[in-house]
Amino acid sequence: MFYKDFNDLRLSALGFGNMRLPTLEGGGIDTNKADEMIAYAFENGVNYYDTAYGYHSGESERFIGKSLSRFPRDSWYLASKFPGYEKRPTWDPKEQFEEQLKKCNVEYFDFYMLHNVYEHNVKTYLNPKWNIIDYLLVQKKSGRIRHFGISTHAGTETFSKFIEMYGDEIEFCQIELNALDWTLQDAKAKYEILTARGIPIWVMEPVKGGKLASFSEDNESKLKKARPNESIAAWAFRWLQTLNLGVTLSGMTTLEQVKDNVKTFSGGQPLNDNEKQVYEGIIAGLTDLIPCTACRYCCEGCPQSLDIPTLLQLYNDCRFTPSMVACMAVDAMKPSKRPSACIACEACIEVCPQNINVPEAFKDFQSILDKMERFVPPAEEHDDEN
Repeated sequence: MFYKDFNDLRLSALGFGNMRLPTLEGGGIDTNKADEMIAYAFENGVNYYDTAYGYHSGESERFIGKSLSRFPRDSWYLASKFPGYEKRPTWDPKEQFEEQLKKCNVEYFDFYMLHNVYEHNVKTYLNPKWNIIDYLLVQKKSGRIRHFGISTHAGTETFSKFIEMYGDEIEFCQIELNALDWTLQDAKAKYEILTARGIPIWVMEPVKGGKLASFSEDNESKLKKARPNESIAAWAFRWLQTLNLGVTLSGMTTLEQVKDNVKTFSGGQPLNDNEKQVYEGIIAGLTDLIPCTACRYCCEGCPQSLDIPTLLQLYNDCRFTPSMVACMAVDAMKPSKRPSACIACEACIEVCPQNINVPEAFKDFQSILDKMERFVPPAEEHDDEN
C-alpha cells in the first residue's frame, strides 16, 4: 500500500469512502458484505475511512464506527463531516457534533470537515449566530478533532474567497478531482489555489461516480494495449498519481472493487507522458462540450444580466451526466440569474465568437434541471440568514 505523510501520520493513499456501500434489496446497508469489504481493505493496508452524517440515510456513521471497532483504535483514521448543506431552521453545533461522536462510537474524529462548502450554504457556515466554525475549532484545540478541513463542490470564486478567509485554519481540503473534472468543474484552478497555499488535497469522485470505470470497446483496447494488467478504473487513479495529492477516496460497493483498488495502490507507476496523452485524449472525446471560452462578450449586452459562461460551464457538466453539483450551483442562484430567466433575445448569439446558440443551450439545460431531484430546496426558499 502506498502511503502519504501528513504531519506526523502515515495515511494510506487510498481512502475508503462510505457513501456507496452495498445495500439490501429492501433498503439499508448490507452489513455482512460491507464488513467483509472493510476487513479486506484494513488487512491490506487501508487505514483512512471517510463517512458523513447523511450517507446512507444516516446509517453510514453507525456502520463504519461499529465495523472499525474490531481493530485497535490507533490503527485507523476516521473522517466525518458537519452537515451544513442541510436545510434547517436552527443549528446547534455542539448537539450535532456530540451526536456524530456517539453514532460512530468514538471519543474523537481523526479528521473532520465542513461538508460541501458551496454557494448555497456558505452563509450558514459563516453565520455568527450558529457559531459553527468557532465551535469546531475549539473541539480541535481540545483534541476531539485531530485535524480540521473542508469538502467542497463550490465554484472557483466562492471557493477562493472561503480559502482566503479560513485557509490558515484548514489543514486539508477535499475536492472533486479527476481527468474530466480537471476542466469540466475547473478542478485545475482549485488544485492550483490549494497547492499555492500549501493545503494538502484530498480527492473525491476520482472515477466520476463510476463514469470513468468503463469506456467504448475501442477506447478500452487502447488502454489495455498500453497497460494490459491495469483495469480501466486504475487509469483514473494513475492519472491522479501524476499530481501532488494526499488521500484519494474511493466509494466502493463490491469486494471486487476493493481488491482492484488495493492492487492499484499497492504497486505500479503513474502515467508517463505518452500514456497521459492517450488517456486525456479519450477523456476529451467523452462529451461534446459547448466551446465557451469565457470571453464574456455575451454578458455585456444580456438584458437579464446572466452570467452566461458560468451557466454554460454547468450545462457542460450536465451534458456528460446529470450533475447534482450543477443542480446545487443553479439552486444557489437567484431565480433571475438561472437559465430559465433567459428571454431568448439572441443578443448573445450575435456577439459570440464561437457561434454558440445560448438560448437553445439554456432551454435544454433547464429541462435537465427540471427532471432532477433537489439536494436542497431552491434558493428562494432560503432566508437571508441561512
